[in-house]
Amino acid sequence: PQYQKKDEKQREKIFICISLPLSSSLRMSSLFRRKCPFPTPHPLSKCFSLPSLAPRSSATKTPFLDLTSLSSSQSSPTHCPQSPVILSIRASSPIRYPYLISKRPFSSGSSKFPEYEMPSVTWGVIQGRKEKLVSKVIICDYLKSIGVVPDELERVELPSTVEVMQERVEFLMRIGLNIDDMNAYPLMLGCSMRKNMIPVLGYLEKIGIHRSKLGEFVKSYPQVLHASVVVDLVPVVKFLRGIDIERQDIAYVLQKYPELLGFKLDGTMSTSVAYLVSIGVSPRDIGPMMTQYPYILGMRVGTMIKPIVDYLVSLGLPKKVLARMFEKRPYILGYSLEESMKPNVESLLSFGIRRESLPAIITQYPQILGMPLKAKLSAQLYFFNLKFKVDPEGFARIVEKMPQIVSLNQSVISKPLDFLKGRGMSTEDVAKMVVACPQLVALRIELMKNSFYFFKSEMKRPVQEIVEFPAYFTYSLEMRIKPRYGRASSKGLQFCLDWLLNCSDQRFEERMQGAFIDSDAKGPSFSMGESWNYQEMKLFLRKKTKVTAR
Repeated sequence: PQYQKKDEKQREKIFICISLPLSSSLRMSSLFRRKCPFPTPHPLSKCFSLPSLAPRSSATKTPFLDLTSLSSSQSSPTHCPQSPVILSIRASSPIRYPYLISKRPFSSGSSKFPEYEMPSVTWGVIQGRKEKLVSKVIICDYLKSIGVVPDELERVELPSTVEVMQERVEFLMRIGLNIDDMNAYPLMLGCSMRKNMIPVLGYLEKIGIHRSKLGEFVKSYPQVLHASVVVDLVPVVKFLRGIDIERQDIAYVLQKYPELLGFKLDGTMSTSVAYLVSIGVSPRDIGPMMTQYPYILGMRVGTMIKPIVDYLVSLGLPKKVLARMFEKRPYILGYSLEESMKPNVESLLSFGIRRESLPAIITQYPQILGMPLKAKLSAQLYFFNLKFKVDPEGFARIVEKMPQIVSLNQSVISKPLDFLKGRGMSTEDVAKMVVACPQLVALRIELMKNSFYFFKSEMKRPVQEIVEFPAYFTYSLEMRIKPRYGRASSKGLQFCLDWLLNCSDQRFEERMQGAFIDSDAKGPSFSMGESWNYQEMKLFLRKKTKVTAR
């Protein structure tokens, strides 16, 4: 537009804020600063007509923002599809930004946590190629001066000034990192403080990770600083909540396995959960499983989970039993198949363990698959053979009945067995007892003393009966031994310890109501993963029917 003021001494500065309509994916606002009058007609004069600016009078007061002077040209609408908003401000009036922009549709100020959604954009210095190289050299010299090796930062876009890099270094040190941590992953220095560090760390603190733990979290997984809160972090947290991990456990799971934040939802995490459900794991138990051992979410089904399941099934464990075992002890899936599981199974077989006993051993003590088993078996076999004269075959039977014995301390094992030897039992008797009932090595000495005193003082029976039935010490004195002994004695019955104690309450009541003492026949054997055959089941039901009739 042409202005009537021709006196160059009375030039005034105007700010024209033009909002041009562009494509739907890009919105840009440009701030043009020009001096008036223009020597030639401005190109925008074809689209807009601006009001003339008169010199401000000292007597009249004009508002800071002259909204009444806004106008749009009606003569040439074809040059501009939409009517722009043109703000004219007098040069002598101070600019007040709240009056300039009353509503920002993309502002993060309305959010409760502005830095999580859209960090403010900091305008840097526009540099040429030469200036960028000079700035990079200065920043690298600064990093070398503080002990950081900047070799990996050569192809990374660095800030325009060394002051910005200094702020990044100080910020990382404030959250608990040191120079060694930065050297371990120098690319963290290429992350913007406002665009990367503050939004990511703020979101982690929001989901429950304590501020004092953020430094340790970044040390264990520094790649998280490159992540986008909306694109990368939020979907992973929603996935964890979707598999029934409690909200208060999200921080614990991520601190235990921070690499989860780098996984894709349609990849390893989804397939591992789907496979576990397919073999019988209850969906409601998936959340507790992953809370206890979140590393399963990073395991590939084809190379890690499925080979372990197939191998255990080949040993005789059905998938339903494996599902229950994984629900209670999911860490089993973390054992190495080739380096731990298979060598341990071979060790058990080499020490005389029967193959048909392997399913029961693994089900009872799954940890036996992940420990250095060969060395433990050798040490325990030597101890039992040296001190209690237990031969290798007897030791194998002990492990079959109580596999936890391979992990027990030898001093713990010695106390109950020394107690038995001190009560007049020979070493051979003690060896026979521990082979028949390995649970003796886990009993408390006080309870064994009380049971033995009742056996000698009240029951007045020979010690040989305990040698033949060592499980006597495993029953509760107050809840089973005394009540049953009192009822049987009141009837004047003559009985052995096995007949008195080794039966259910219902079976004991049937015996008390019977006219004579029936001898217990050995019940059908049960092998893990196999069902009874028809003849064994028929024999068992027939015996049970006879007892009920009596």
